[in-house]
Order: sequence, then structure tokens, then C-alpha cells
Amino acid sequence: MAEDNMGHTGQREALQRAISLRASRPAAAPVAAQARRIFLDTLGCALAGRAAAEVQALERQSSAREPGRFFLPGGPPLTLGAATQVFAMAATWHEACEGHALAHGRPGVPVIAALLPLALARGDSVGRFTDALVLGYEVGARAGAWLRIRPGMHVDGNWPALGVAAAVAHLLGLDGAGIVHAIDIAACQLPTSLYLPVRAGCNARNTYLGHSAALGLEAAFAAQAGIDGPADALHFYAQNFSAPADTAPAPAQDLILDAYLKPFAAVRHVHYGAMAARAAREALDGDTQRIEKIVLTVYQEAVTYCGNRAPRTPIQAQFSLSFGIAAMLRFGDIEPASYDADSFNDVELRRLEALVELRVDEDLTRSGQRGATLELRAAGLDIERTVATIDGDPDQPLGPEQVAAKFMRYAGASVPAARCECFVAALAATERDSPLRSLWTLLHDEAAH
Repeated sequence: MAEDNMGHTGQREALQRAISLRASRPAAAPVAAQARRIFLDTLGCALAGRAAAEVQALERQSSAREPGRFFLPGGPPLTLGAATQVFAMAATWHEACEGHALAHGRPGVPVIAALLPLALARGDSVGRFTDALVLGYEVGARAGAWLRIRPGMHVDGNWPALGVAAAVAHLLGLDGAGIVHAIDIAACQLPTSLYLPVRAGCNARNTYLGHSAALGLEAAFAAQAGIDGPADALHFYAQNFSAPADTAPAPAQDLILDAYLKPFAAVRHVHYGAMAARAAREALDGDTQRIEKIVLTVYQEAVTYCGNRAPRTPIQAQFSLSFGIAAMLRFGDIEPASYDADSFNDVELRRLEALVELRVDEDLTRSGQRGATLELRAAGLDIERTVATIDGDPDQPLGPEQVAAKFMRYAGASVPAARCECFVAALAATERDSPLRSLWTLLHDEAAH
């Protein structure tokens, strides 16, 4: 790619100032509250993802190879590395986890996956955990906005490691320079992760964030140990392997406040059409048998990444505009259970999916805006619904009650409802200085350990 030294220099300087600013003080109350919401949502996604046979197998096998000191609720003992990998994989399993539009990815998942078992092992407070999450999210979001990936790549195995390195280094007590050093060590070994598994319908993609979290962990540990590395590694990587963004966010801008939380278990691009489909379903009183024609008009990026038709596997369906619309019309929701065999192979859902015609909205595409228009014909009745914003966007955020309700639904896959309720209430009320361990144990049957 063409080099733009001034652009990359500005991005690097803005990142370093942002790190210095956040490493020197606790997170402000609104920022810390947002971090807790993201933690709750991500944890719920991870507890739901643990129900998958593959995740359960990884958890059991990891514990059998080398037992550790970290327990997911009701699970076997895991080492720090295994816990990080299992958590990250589980959190992404249903594609219901957080994300950041500017970064085009999810900076929080790998940071939380790495921080949680480490902070518990160290006996850290809720405040220290939250501050590290805020700083790591900031670095990850800025890195995602800066380090644009090449066509055919998937972000999860790439820049998220930088946010993890920063978060862990901060938790370990490294200063601003030490945090930057940990990032540079990680930048020396950023991998090229492929979009190919999604296209092929393979869930190998779900291992990517675990890999990023492991790389970030090791980079921070190396920096703490005094291992040296080139001070310009991230700048070198950016110059040679990515194109700079047009502008860098102001250092004082807290990017975690711009995170989005998903109401549905699907890629964010799918949500616009799904919201329109929910509105259309209400107009039909749920009677989908009458539907004869479905047309979705949406921006080009959504079609590029989520144009998968007749998906054969859940991960293809999570990246499928047509499946999301069909699932919403058929069941009124897109949730983890939508990918269970009975729902996934439902005859009426598959009939609806085959009816969907995808069209590109040239105006939205040129303007860089998002949104979708859904047109249905049902037994002579024409229905049209347009959605420009979706629940969970920064300007239309999920409220605390919605986040808590989603956590209760998702975490209920592996944790009794009473424990979930106690955890939600305690997370909202707990003080900064409270031990994270006291909060975490609320999800567990301590007698089992």
C-alpha cells in the first residue's frame, strides 16, 4: 500500500496521547458505567456461547491437559491462557457481542477475555479492572480505525491484540511508556487473519479473538519482564501494511462511549433489515405464509460482507442478510436459539430466505450512511418499512434494563436465574474498591469448588 508518513505519524501521536491521558487517572463515571455495561453484555454472550458443543469440548480438553485456577460458572478449572481462549471464542459464537463502527470490529471482547481471569488471579478491584478495560478498548478502537485491513482479511485476528496488550500492561502497573512498549511488541507479530472461514461456513473464525487476546497477553508480560523491541514497530507496521484513516479521533474523546451493543445475534449489518422485518411482521400479525415477495435495499458494505444466501452453517447465517430477515419474519427475533437445528432448518424460514432479493442503495453507499428498506408483497398487500438507526447504536443505546434483560436471557444457558439477578444488581451497585472476586463468585456454586 502507498505510504502516507504524515497520516500515520498523526495517528501514532494521537494514540500515544490517548494512552498517556487514560493511564494517569481513573475512568470518569460515565465511561466506567459504559465499561460495566459492555462487560455485562460480553459476559452474557460468553455464557450463552458455552452451550455450543465445540466450546464445551475445548473447555473440557483444556482443563484435562492442564488444570488451572479460573472457573467459568459450573465449568472445570482452566489456566489463564485456556480461560482467555475459551471466553473469547464463546463470546463470539452467536455474533451477538459488542462492536465499534469506527473500528469495524469488536475491541472489547478480547480485552475482557484476557483481563477477567488475570484480574481475578491477581486479586484486583473492580475499579482496576474497569480502568484497564477502558484503556484497552480505547487503544483497540483507535487501532481498528487506523489500521485498515486488506480485502479478504478479517479484523478479529489482527489489531485487537494491541488493545489487549495495552489493557494488560495497564493492569500490571506499567506506565504510559511501558504500555506503548507492550503495543510495539505485539505490533511486531500481528497476523493476517482471513475472512475465508466465514465464506466457507467454518467456525474457525471464532478462534481469532482468542489468538489476539493471547498475543496481547504475552506482549504485555514481555514488556513487564524488560524484553526490548523496536520503538517504532507499530508505526512501521502501519506504514507498510495498512492505509491511514483520514483523521484521528481527538485524544480526549472516549471511544468506548461510541460502542454499540446488539439486540440480536447477528452481524450489525444484518440488524437494519431485521428491524424493518420486525416492523413488517407486526403489520402481518406474524402470518408469514401470505408473503410472496421480499426485497431488501441496503448499503453496499452490508451486501459485500453479508450477502451469503441459503446458509448451510450458523456462521454463514450470522453473516446473511436474507437469513436474518427470514428469521425475524418467522420468529420475531434473532437469538442464539435461531441457530439450533430445529429453527435453523425450519421449512417456512427457508422458504422466506429464498424469496429475499438484495438490492444496493446507491445513495446510502455514496454518503457512507447505514440503513435499509424492506418491501413485502403478501397476498396482494404491499408493505414497506425503512430503518435508518437501530437499537444499540450510540445515538439509540440499549438502556440498562435492556442490557440486563439480554444478559438474563443469554447467561441463563448455563447459570441459574437467581444468580444472574444477583450479579446484575451487584455489578451496577458495587464500588470501585470492591474486589472483583466478590462480584464474580455471585455467579458460582462455591460448594462445587
